[in-house]
Amino acid sequence: MSLSKLRGAFGALIATFALLAAAPATFAATRDYTVTAPDGVVLAVQEAGDPEGSPIIFIHGLLGSRLNWTKQLQDPRLQHYRLITYDLRGHGLSGKPAEASSYTDGRRWADDLAAIIESTHARKPVLVGWSLGGAVISNYLAAYGDKGIAGAVYVDGVIELKPDQIVAHPEVYRDMIASDLQTHLDGERAFLRLCFHRQPDATTFSLLLANAALVSWDMQRAVRSMTVEAAKGLSKAEVPLLLLYGAQDALVKAKPSIARAKSLNPRIRSELYADSGHAPFLEEPERFNRDLSDFVRMALSR
Repeated sequence: MSLSKLRGAFGALIATFALLAAAPATFAATRDYTVTAPDGVVLAVQEAGDPEGSPIIFIHGLLGSRLNWTKQLQDPRLQHYRLITYDLRGHGLSGKPAEASSYTDGRRWADDLAAIIESTHARKPVLVGWSLGGAVISNYLAAYGDKGIAGAVYVDGVIELKPDQIVAHPEVYRDMIASDLQTHLDGERAFLRLCFHRQPDATTFSLLLANAALVSWDMQRAVRSMTVEAAKGLSKAEVPLLLLYGAQDALVKAKPSIARAKSLNPRIRSELYADSGHAPFLEEPERFNRDLSDFVRMALSR
């Protein structure tokens, strides 16, 4: 090997070691722990990414768990952030109280999120809420304001549980709360299929169905009556808010929901994904992660 090539190879080796030394936290293992909500419900939490990075808190939707966000947690563009996920009450490995009030009272869900932010010492996090997770963000904003966060992203988020914004699927929702196990599971499978315009691969769908099987039946019966303080929460928010919706959403009416949100807060930005359904973060993850990364960078620079 010539001297010039040897120097070049040595320089590349040094550069590689420098990159590895500069960002060891980027490859840190995930960390699992629990946080207790004010009413005693234990919430399962997981962290990934850079523990010293700016925090992003991901809030999944109905029948989900923190595992919904795998394509975001593994994206290189997001690895330098502190990526916090948790299972909503009644879901995943979090507590599943039996009382209907544990789910109908939207303030309980807001208090859960506040407990996550406080217990993790997440300073000025960006919140990302999918579907039901959007309602959680609105209730948080109504109860706690926006002083403690840098911004929020609604991903096909529920703005209000009203017929002009939610697509009616009476048979599916009826079956989801049926006492007969076969009917119940068939209803959940049908609901999950409605989440996608671009149906996921078999492995992903199996994981989603397993998530659904862990969900509390008490929660499913009660959550349709959950209070959502969108008018109070969104109208006073001054931090950046972004709505990312799939134009083919079969569960939430995208355009009416966006219009309602903007009527409450004209500063809200929105974008429609023409070829996605209710779950653009899974249907078009590359585009979604790019849009999310751009938004987080903007929100944190303010």
